Amino acid sequence: MKLLLLTALLLAPALLFANTLQDKHPTGYTDTPLVPGTKWHVHDPDRPLPRVVTPGANNSAPSDAVVLFDGKSLDAWHKQGSNDAAAWKVEGGCAEVNGTGSIETKESFGDCQLHIEWATPAKVESDSQGRGNSGVFLMGLYEVQVLDSYENRTYADGQASALYGQFPPLVNACRRPGEWQTYDIIFRAPRFENGKLAKPARVTVLQNGILTQDAQELLGATMHRVAPEYTEHAAELPLALQDHGNPERYRNIWIRKL
Repeated sequence: MKLLLLTALLLAPALLFANTLQDKHPTGYTDTPLVPGTKWHVHDPDRPLPRVVTPGANNSAPSDAVVLFDGKSLDAWHKQGSNDAAAWKVEGGCAEVNGTGSIETKESFGDCQLHIEWATPAKVESDSQGRGNSGVFLMGLYEVQVLDSYENRTYADGQASALYGQFPPLVNACRRPGEWQTYDIIFRAPRFENGKLAKPARVTVLQNGILTQDAQELLGATMHRVAPEYTEHAAELPLALQDHGNPERYRNIWIRKL
């Protein structure tokens, strides 16, 4: 009995301290105004919490991402427009364009967050659009240009990070030829209603951590020497990477559906 009494006396200060901390740091309030347009109070303790996603280390895929290329195989891809296997060369942890044609994912995507790393040839053999040219085609239709834009004169809406044929990048953030570069892309697919465009596609791009496209609305599907326009399509379509004849390299490709 004395032992129980002694234990209670020892625990009492700790419990009092814990309750005091809870009073100082409550987990929410119900006596606050509603957040406009919602049913939740400001700091509402009952508002659903965000789901947990574990970040990857050093640009590796987070826990909820679809890994499209892990440096070992192109099993998630096939030749664009066919069911043939993607035939780009896979070596040293990267996939290299080799003249066998553009490739696209077997899975389809709409709204997404995309991470992709790319490198243009270290040996410069051409200029303008002939220098390290490739492209990331969201839904196979909307291109974020890949190009060696390091001290390479070309038209503004054809530079790296350009929404090709529509909007130049905000800045030229290119590294030297042969160096690895990153695109982190947030894409919102267009919406169609009754066969007509209801909301245009929107793209945010960070190249090497630098903002190059800021929630830019696209004018339509990517075209060459033709004005862009929209044609109704499915809500999700494959992601494509372009074979433009240059030995571009890609690695560490992952995507999150939003």
